[in-house]
Amino acid sequence: MRAYVFPGQGAQFSGMGMDLYEQYPIAKELFAEADRLMGFSLSDIMFHGSDEDLKQTKVTQPAVFLHSYVAYRCLADGEPDMVAGHSLGEFTALAVNGSLSFEDALMLVSKRAQAMQKACERQESGMAVVLKFEDAITERVCAEIQDEVVVPANYNSPQQLVISGSLKGLEFAMERLREAGAKRMMPLNVGGAFHSPLMQPAQDELAEAIRQCEFHQPSCPVCQNATALPSSDPDVIRRNLLAQLTSPVLWTQSVRKMIADGVTEFVEFGPGSTLQGLIKRIDPEVSVLGK
Repeated sequence: MRAYVFPGQGAQFSGMGMDLYEQYPIAKELFAEADRLMGFSLSDIMFHGSDEDLKQTKVTQPAVFLHSYVAYRCLADGEPDMVAGHSLGEFTALAVNGSLSFEDALMLVSKRAQAMQKACERQESGMAVVLKFEDAITERVCAEIQDEVVVPANYNSPQQLVISGSLKGLEFAMERLREAGAKRMMPLNVGGAFHSPLMQPAQDELAEAIRQCEFHQPSCPVCQNATALPSSDPDVIRRNLLAQLTSPVLWTQSVRKMIADGVTEFVEFGPGSTLQGLIKRIDPEVSVLGK
């Protein structure tokens, strides 16, 4: 079995997607449609913008979604048996398996980015990565901090867990983790506490947009971030997609579940190769490719 996987925010770079645009007519069509839907030239910023241009809230998430989807449409060798995406990448996965139309997925991604930015502006917050340390201890330390928000946010691979919360919460957690023996921790250069309770305002704002979108019967299951379980039920997919904003990304658990269900090959579509590296750390025996 083969799974197609799609990256999240942070994989963007100047020039992304331009090679596909120059080689494939379908890429030209999709970039033009995206520019029309967004109301500005997203493609021009992707092809020629600076790193700072690509960091704009209205640009980053739609750009990664668009590049990943276009790469799939241009480079896929057949259809997948299962799909999954890391955080934002789950929207690409849902466009690929037909749960969402390309147009609806892009507009939801755009609204998600703007809602998350508003939530970030309400309170100073952030994320930090804890490396080569036991998840169970990190979970316990976060749970013991009562006066501030700090939670596990991204289970990226064994011994790589990202925590998310208020700046004070992160400070307390990192101090206690150091006392517990953690040696490698670092704050991440992100705008806020993604996948934490501090994203509740964004979840509330996105709920109506997701409710209004039509979710279709998918061509194959999607293994979702919030549950690490595959689903083909449009109502379940809709519910889990919304839950994702305030729930941890269970990427390690998702990859292990897909392998347990028979996946032997993973293909990453989109900018960068982050997921390929994470999957290899989760299970060095599976085949991992990038396109």
